[in-house]
Amino acid sequence: MNLPNKLTLLRILLVPVFLVCMYVNFPCHYLGALVVFAIASITDALDGNIARKYNLVTTFGKFADPLADKVLVLAAMAALADTDNVPVNGIVVTIIAAREFMVSGLRLVTAEKGVVVAAGIWGKLKTAFTMVAIVVILIIEMVLVDFGVVCDGGTMAVFNIGMMVLVWVSVLLTIISGAVYLKGYWKYIDMK
Repeated sequence: MNLPNKLTLLRILLVPVFLVCMYVNFPCHYLGALVVFAIASITDALDGNIARKYNLVTTFGKFADPLADKVLVLAAMAALADTDNVPVNGIVVTIIAAREFMVSGLRLVTAEKGVVVAAGIWGKLKTAFTMVAIVVILIIEMVLVDFGVVCDGGTMAVFNIGMMVLVWVSVLLTIISGAVYLKGYWKYIDMK
């Protein structure tokens, strides 16, 4: 197993560690979740770059890399939806999950026809922005919960509005990237 595939596998293995940090209430558990999520996100950037630079692209990597991204982001969004202070809810998680299932379905359909659905710029932008949004939200939760910083109403309003903007821009990018994939590969869907 080459280095990019090991990094992808590490990202998958970090998901349950992230979830433990989110759901088990130990001192500085949001800090733990932040560190684990940040490491997992960095492996996402590294594995593809290393694979392309050193010609280490494999079938396993083509399959596991997007799967690892989807599992990491969906796990994070679902965990954040269970958090009181965060404006992530079932609607957000459903939209993100629906887009991921749709793109995975497109990949299956086009693979039968010998066509590979490569990650496009909108998909990469969606993933990168969503990961940054999750990191920022985890930083806010860490400051408020782990470190017990008490904010006045105005500061809390800014935090809440900022988190809401991050979440809904992620959702918008999710919808746009899904629509771009669907438009680009619609001709491969047999409606007969």
